[in-house]
Amino acid sequence: MTPITKTRGIAAALLRANIDTDVIIPSCEITSPSPEGFGVKAFYPWRYQDLDRTENPEFILNQHPFREATILLTGENFGCGSSREMAVWALAQFGIKVIIAPSFGSIFRTNCIRNGLLPAVLNPSGIALLAASISPQRPEICVDLVNREVVGADGARYTFEIDDQDQGALLTGMDAIDQTLVQRDQIDAFVIKDTVERPWAWQIPELVAVRFGSFSVCRRIGSLYPPFVAMLNGIGLRIVLATGE
Repeated sequence: MTPITKTRGIAAALLRANIDTDVIIPSCEITSPSPEGFGVKAFYPWRYQDLDRTENPEFILNQHPFREATILLTGENFGCGSSREMAVWALAQFGIKVIIAPSFGSIFRTNCIRNGLLPAVLNPSGIALLAASISPQRPEICVDLVNREVVGADGARYTFEIDDQDQGALLTGMDAIDQTLVQRDQIDAFVIKDTVERPWAWQIPELVAVRFGSFSVCRRIGSLYPPFVAMLNGIGLRIVLATGE
């Protein structure tokens, strides 16, 4: 992830409550598992008038200068509904870096953090004042993550909320995997120690049977790393120890 400290940019006000992920990226527009190509589909039901993607001139993100917005002001419970991560991808690829709302769908908020998009919580009155401060002639506001502060187009300042751990992840640009790898030395030390103290836990017979429903395969795969066994079990593959060919 790219670290975030301070974002200054055009803010667009889309002050509706309960904007769900099916509006942000409709399920019919999720046509590939690839994370690319979702920006043009963001807010598809509101952004376009027909299947030919004729822009709706009444929609704020189709209007100048807000079509270049990097900050979105919106209503409570933003990102509710389906947990699809593509909703965050669509917003990020459109160019949104910060979303300011009174509250967020919990899974959507987590997906924002994991993808380097700042979900800033601000009370409704503060958002209304920020929205009132911007105009086509004066559309920019500034979001300071370090100090948890938003400066409106009129210079007024507002303090927003964000979890300490989430703030740290965005400031450093470190996702959950990066944060885990910081502990790599301790993890390696534990593995070395545990293989001595509990060798039986790390010894897997070479011959295993892997079963998934009615499908099974028995093959010689060498020493199998225990966390890998746990992962296979987690997705429905059952590891059965075998004693013969």
